[in-house]
Amino acid sequence: MDAAKALRELRRGTVEYCVLALLKQRPMYGFELVRTLEQTSGLVTSLGTIYPLLARLRGEDLVSTTLQASDAGPARRYYQITPQGLHVLREFIGEWTRFRTAVDELFGATGSEGS
Repeated sequence: MDAAKALRELRRGTVEYCVLALLKQRPMYGFELVRTLEQTSGLVTSLGTIYPLLARLRGEDLVSTTLQASDAGPARRYYQITPQGLHVLREFIGEWTRFRTAVDELFGATGSEGS
């Protein structure tokens, strides 16, 4: 099994919840989300990934948008979490916590050397 591939899949499956968690803190625009994810423990993503994800989250009523004027060019589309998005995020955090605890317990039971 390829550990790097498994880690990429895990990141891919959780990035939308990471985006929702960031938007829970405050509204952000797409490039700002990408930059923040890159700076947060290597959750690297690109604009080509984030905008389709944001469009899907918007279509599922998990985020909403507003246009705000920008001093640095055209208006920016800011994304904010909706009440439905907050509900989905809270559910995921509960499941993630249980999952992470179970995995941590198994990893602890097998030792950290991987033998």
